[in-house]
Amino acid sequence: MSELFDAVDALVASRAPLPPAEERKRLRVAHGLTLEDVAGALKVRRATVSAWESIKKATEPRGPEREAYARLLKQLAELYPSPVSAAVPGSPAGAPAPSQAQALSADQVSVAAGMPAPENTQPPAPAAAGAPAAAPHPAARTSSRSVPPDAAKKAATSETPAGSADARFENGPLAVVDAVNGQVVAYCTGGLVLDVPAKTIPALVDWTLREAKLGAPKLAGPGKDADPLIVLTEAALERYGLPVTLTQDEKHAGRIPEGHKVIKQLARAEWKLTKRGFGPWARIYRPATGSERACVQLCIPSWNALDTRHWGDAGQLPPAELARVLGVYASRVMTPRGSTAVTGLELMTALHPPTRASEPDAAGRRHSEHNPGSLGKDPVDCAPCEAPDGHPLLKDLPRFHVRGPGEKLLEEAYDWARPMTDAECTLRYLVGIDVNMAFAAGANGLVVGLGAPTHVKNPVFDPKLPGSWLVDLSHVDLSRVKLGKDKWAELDAGLLPSPFTPKGEHPTGPAWYATPTVAYAAELGYEVHPIEAYVRYNNGRYLDGWYQRLRDAYLATMADLGAHADLPPEDFLAAMDGYKDRDPDLAIVVSAIKATVKGGLGKLRERPRGEGWRPGEPWRALSRPTWRPDIRAAVISRTRINLHRKIVKHAAFTGQYPIAILSDCVVYASNGPSPLDFLPYRDGKPLPGGFKLGINPGLVKHEGTQTVLWGEEVRERFDAPELNLARYIKDGTVTDTDSGE
Repeated sequence: MSELFDAVDALVASRAPLPPAEERKRLRVAHGLTLEDVAGALKVRRATVSAWESIKKATEPRGPEREAYARLLKQLAELYPSPVSAAVPGSPAGAPAPSQAQALSADQVSVAAGMPAPENTQPPAPAAAGAPAAAPHPAARTSSRSVPPDAAKKAATSETPAGSADARFENGPLAVVDAVNGQVVAYCTGGLVLDVPAKTIPALVDWTLREAKLGAPKLAGPGKDADPLIVLTEAALERYGLPVTLTQDEKHAGRIPEGHKVIKQLARAEWKLTKRGFGPWARIYRPATGSERACVQLCIPSWNALDTRHWGDAGQLPPAELARVLGVYASRVMTPRGSTAVTGLELMTALHPPTRASEPDAAGRRHSEHNPGSLGKDPVDCAPCEAPDGHPLLKDLPRFHVRGPGEKLLEEAYDWARPMTDAECTLRYLVGIDVNMAFAAGANGLVVGLGAPTHVKNPVFDPKLPGSWLVDLSHVDLSRVKLGKDKWAELDAGLLPSPFTPKGEHPTGPAWYATPTVAYAAELGYEVHPIEAYVRYNNGRYLDGWYQRLRDAYLATMADLGAHADLPPEDFLAAMDGYKDRDPDLAIVVSAIKATVKGGLGKLRERPRGEGWRPGEPWRALSRPTWRPDIRAAVISRTRINLHRKIVKHAAFTGQYPIAILSDCVVYASNGPSPLDFLPYRDGKPLPGGFKLGINPGLVKHEGTQTVLWGEEVRERFDAPELNLARYIKDGTVTDTDSGE
């Protein structure tokens, strides 16, 4: 009889109803399971489980897999009830939860769920953080929800900066606001869901500042607390009378028209918008009174606030997952202030505010004064050689004049390649290695100017003095270079790029260089005699805190994805293989962190962005104290030099030379497909001063491998023996329209 019962149970289970795809994913993530974990338990492929959870077009499991999958989901649903059933214990699935006017506190939620309240609801430092669990998508208006102990602990250790015991921001830095069945809810970090009573955008701003308890503490003593960030889903846009997408004219303007009804509502409520208006990253504020700020930032993904180049498909994520992604980024980097580039620049200022409060005067009053180590609150002019084309400093140049290296500082990343030698053509593979967070590493410990430049004629070069130097480096011979005290190396200079130019061409006369480039020429054993210079005697290591913050964010997130620091080379390569698939949401955070580095540095020399600008006229970015092309040039110079130094050490030790370099990616010909087939490790230790595999900024990872035959075929197709193969080494894809330029 028991066999018959078992057969009946199996028959029923084979047609067992399954929850929607979104709920399947929520249950898996809530328990901290990866796709690989589920696939391994059910003995199916990872892609199969991913297809079962696909929101766009979920597939259905069959046979014994369906029975086991249904059993797994049923058990997880008991551990992690949906917010609807959790709100009313014992209620049937899908029963609406009662509306509550105010969300419970975190401790109240814990006690209501019958689990111990955490001793400290404020999480520790981001560097030690785990990835927060994604919150569910509710079917009705809810208050805050509880999660089981493991998930609660996971979320509580990664949401806010260390030392954030500020009750003002107990619900985290941001919320994703969505409209569900006519009700409005806010998804906060850590799985918290709040009821939103606001029926208009002005009311939403009021609610955010008065009741939501959103925001983040300042990153530096004299700084300012981070304003709360509200992310509006498409449903929320419709609910509040805003367009789901922008028209072409609105996209071009970067905002909705001034006459829009929502802008009129804000004006009637005496709220103001910044000069950029109501666009993808709108800032709504009232003038500050004393130290009290009243400002809320809106992020609108469907208006392209989250650039897919940097945020992937974050804008398409369900609200709870989007809150998780942005929450991790906010806790480890800072609350987004706009694009990743804008946020990268704002992070510099947040860590080095331009002013601070003075000591009390005779009457006991404090005043605003310059904050030492910052760039100050007023912009400074760059040197003429540092000015990009069209700058007001160059308005007297003849029309169509092209400045050469003796007039213009040109510190850019590498874009260099050469034909392969006959010996290299006999090898089987082309292997690309990529420097982790290369430009962040270039900023670490770099002394940069903090003030205006001083023009000096015939100066004595000082490698510790930041500036731009006009000097002739054409005498530097790469066939014989100094590698240390009284140690010289003989190299094949024809197989090396010059360290002094982005294209790797050897300089032919005097040119402008940043300090790290000139210092490297002296390091290689050659004298340097500058003709003139623009130096900055007021200087400091302005970017150190910026680097450390971004480094810690990157390392913590990569550790969550399984790529830990100090892994042995083989284990590191294995950990990096497919790391993005282990948690796609956290992979988005990694991409955004890296874009924050590059974009922030790029903003230091932001060019005109339309607005009717003409050459010779100032543009908006010039009014910022953070418009500093000299700092950008110094970072790029040091990054390029760091890479060349490793290439030279590698060539001197192994006789191997790169065939292509693009920014921070270097391609070598090798007999094997792995970096370990050509990197000179001995007993697990790398060549001192050369390339080392690892996740830390400045170390390298595997970028991609293709065959030598592939490389030769691509170059023949374009009839370009020096086509830069580093551009395509990752996946080998080359379009027929690509000219190689």
